[in-house]
Amino acid sequence: MPGDFDLRVRRSSAGLGLFTESPIAKGSCIIEYVGREVSKEESETSKSKYLFEITKDKTIDGKPKWNKAGYINHSCRPNAESEIHKGRIFILAIKNIKPGEEIVYDYGKEYFNEHIKPFGCRCPKCMSR
Repeated sequence: MPGDFDLRVRRSSAGLGLFTESPIAKGSCIIEYVGREVSKEESETSKSKYLFEITKDKTIDGKPKWNKAGYINHSCRPNAESEIHKGRIFILAIKNIKPGEEIVYDYGKEYFNEHIKPFGCRCPKCMSR
């Protein structure tokens, strides 16, 4: 279950991002990715960029503003990762994360190639090249 971390939505290099105001230890469950469950048909026709497939028959649309995890940006050098457990999506720290740091994870090759690569990745790793 997610810890009780002080998480804030703020400006980042990729628009808005999710930042922590409290230290997060490696291995901690940071937050759950939540939203409306959409049908397979809707997931195939939706224009939402916040779709997260749990199984071939279950997809969550994390677009609602109340889903703070939806503000987590992609990074080619992530400090977190997603994990699906019992049909729910959790974001876990894969490194110690300091107060003030943005929480980021790798969205995966398919999403990257479709939505990020054509416009150029704006994660700190790629922006420093």
